[in-house]
Amino acid sequence: MATILVIDDEDSILNVVEAYLKDDGNTIHLARDGVQGLAAFHRYHPDLVILDIMLPEMDGIEVLQQIRRASDVYVMMLTAKSEEFDRVLGLTVGADDYLTKPFSPRELVARAKAMLRRGRNTTQDEKQIYTFKHLKIDTGRHEVERDGEKIDLTALEFKLLATLATYAGMVLSREQLLERVWGYDFYGEDRVVDVHIGHIRQKLEADASDPQFVVTVRGVGYKFADEPL
Repeated sequence: MATILVIDDEDSILNVVEAYLKDDGNTIHLARDGVQGLAAFHRYHPDLVILDIMLPEMDGIEVLQQIRRASDVYVMMLTAKSEEFDRVLGLTVGADDYLTKPFSPRELVARAKAMLRRGRNTTQDEKQIYTFKHLKIDTGRHEVERDGEKIDLTALEFKLLATLATYAGMVLSREQLLERVWGYDFYGEDRVVDVHIGHIRQKLEADASDPQFVVTVRGVGYKFADEPL
């Protein structure tokens, strides 16, 4: 059983989503605008937020930005538009998945269950410390240091970096990273990998446009390139 917060200004959407998610055994909280939604998020500490982009008072993108400052909770965006811009913007800000209206309630439930099954855990079951020339990655403490300076990563960014470090020197495709980090049953598109790699580079690299630690291998994927000790 999970606690799920649904933020949408359409009663028809709220009613259908609530009914389907409750039937699946979850505790559901509802909010009809962005301000109410953010207050409900801080009050109920949900395991998953289902968030409409177009909201009164405070739009979904701003709500998501506020949530990401406080939490790595799973967020699924809903949009009434099919434009690429909405999907990319949501992923860039930190959404884990999105659905375009109108959608199948059964698909929404399936995606929600897939996300909740994954959990925000470490890359390896065994806690390990990876030490490289410039970087130290401690999976037990969830800490990253660059030349002795701590780097603040979200849980998902940490898991992605730790996965790359586990296979240091090897090229991992987006599909392989999705399988290892997001899970085999991830429903979203592989662009989410690029978005989070970009976030890691902004925090980790001296020059994000010329990365030294997480490098792109064109047409293939990404490689962790710091030298092992």
